[in-house]
Amino acid sequence: MKIYKEKEVVNLMIDIYYKKKIKKDKSMESEKEDLKKYCAYRLSLCPFKDNKPFCSNCKIHCYDKVHKELIKKVMRFSGPRMLIYHPLLAIKHLIESRKNKKMVKEK
Repeated sequence: MKIYKEKEVVNLMIDIYYKKKIKKDKSMESEKEDLKKYCAYRLSLCPFKDNKPFCSNCKIHCYDKVHKELIKKVMRFSGPRMLIYHPLLAIKHLIESRKNKKMVKEK
């Protein structure tokens, strides 16, 4: 279930990022879809399954260098905007992230 929720959050963040970017450059539509597919694929292969930490707290980095940099950009841009577009989801995600960070430190 956690993987499903994480895929949902990542897709929403990608949508927010590219909504702004595609207005300027229509050719980015395929990049958006490729990133969504790549993220979904990598999340589905996560060895931790439902016990997975947030990617930022994970010791195993599943994304290749190019996609890792791109998703960092997406998250930096979309993170603060999630409070506007999806406030409940953003707050839940923030709380989970804090819990997850504590749990990783304790281990």
